[in-house]
Amino acid sequence: MTSTQTQGTDLDQPVDSLSIGRRIRFFRKQAGMTLSELGEKVGRAASQISTIENGKRETSVTLLAAIAAALGTEVAELIDPTPVDGRQALELEAERNQASPMYSSLGLPQVRIKSLPQDALEAIVGLQRQLAEVLTRRAATPEEARRANRELREMMREKNNYFADLEKQAAELLSLAGYESGTVSQRETATIAEKLGFSLHYVSDLPSSTRSISDTANRRIYLPNADAAFDPRTHLLTSLAPHVLGHDSPKDFHEFLQQRVEANYLAAAVLLPESAAVPVLTEAKRKRQLSVEYLRDMFGVGYETAAHRFTNLATEHLDLPVHFMKVHTSGTIHKAYSNDGLPFPTDPLGAIEGQFACKRFTSRTVFRVADRFSPYYQYTDTPQGSFWCTARVLPGGDFAISVGVPFAHVKWFEGRESPIRSQSRCPDPSCCRTAPDDLAAKWEDNSLPSAKMHASLLAAVPPGAVPGVDDTEVFEFLERHSG
Repeated sequence: MTSTQTQGTDLDQPVDSLSIGRRIRFFRKQAGMTLSELGEKVGRAASQISTIENGKRETSVTLLAAIAAALGTEVAELIDPTPVDGRQALELEAERNQASPMYSSLGLPQVRIKSLPQDALEAIVGLQRQLAEVLTRRAATPEEARRANRELREMMREKNNYFADLEKQAAELLSLAGYESGTVSQRETATIAEKLGFSLHYVSDLPSSTRSISDTANRRIYLPNADAAFDPRTHLLTSLAPHVLGHDSPKDFHEFLQQRVEANYLAAAVLLPESAAVPVLTEAKRKRQLSVEYLRDMFGVGYETAAHRFTNLATEHLDLPVHFMKVHTSGTIHKAYSNDGLPFPTDPLGAIEGQFACKRFTSRTVFRVADRFSPYYQYTDTPQGSFWCTARVLPGGDFAISVGVPFAHVKWFEGRESPIRSQSRCPDPSCCRTAPDDLAAKWEDNSLPSAKMHASLLAAVPPGAVPGVDDTEVFEFLERHSG
């Protein structure tokens, strides 16, 4: 009997032989019985009762019922996973840690937990926790980050990047602000914060590693006084999202990414409400005038937000497969999503982020266009078929956003008459990965470039509750403003 659960117990705690054994020992001692006396009452040897109490032997339901009757309690009390006191909670944690594969791999001796003094028990459990945290951080390597990105992208593809529960929560937030139609104003987003019980404080000394800070004790949200590169409404909404969605500090990189995706989705769903955006997109499709720029201008958001939001709604409401890319000027893919079959480059783990986009893709060729004001449209023939894309270089010039569809669906979009056509043979290395033979022959053995290297290349998840955030700076900031 290793995983029984009963109504009324704490389901967050594991129910196992160790937990059951500890509760039998507790009730036996509470009843003033020895091991021999309990064994006599249930027809078992004292040694058998001892192995049960130590969690080294499973017990049948029949024997468990007999033990409960002998101790004057109920079976439900014996299988309740809740520790009877703080000492037992520590003992259970220490025993489980010692039984884990991680502990076994270290080759350390087993400690007799029940005979330890309280301070020694607390020290051992504390060391076990720290060891587990160190190993968890060590596991959060670039490889782990890429795996988490791949798993998250696959989940998004399964749902066509549309999350009905987040759409519902966004609608509820808009209702708090009395939103009816059109652009969501900064005042309306501030009203949402007010209705949720938060006061807003615009400051000039936010730590450089943060976009905002929430003081949950005093229900305050600190935001930057000025950030020309970022919509202040988005700052506020992504700060409110963890409170609305019930996020805690992420336990690992996968949870960190999941929370970030959910927060960004909720913010975009408030700024481009489903109730208002879908009719706009439906009418534009009817007129064959779908355009990310039109969606951007209609709701007063940035191009990237409009492009993201289009992917949320395109398949669910317009029956359009779609792809999205955010690519750095170096060619590395920063973000990507598709459910339309566009052949993204991947590493052996199936990850896209960090790979180089084909130089023939729209997201790369747009960097070579002199006109950064007008939309850029391009057809690209690939081994998986032909795709049409629209792309734009973001302010600052470091990143480009592209959104596109397979050729069969381009008829619904503005820019479908584009004469620009490219051909990609990737992943064939001869497409754009290898240099022409004549150049390679001349320079391959006569060159030694020095590459730019981002700090994140070596540490995908810096230490701290939130990756990339300096906890000390955050705590010092809150201390300065707490008065």
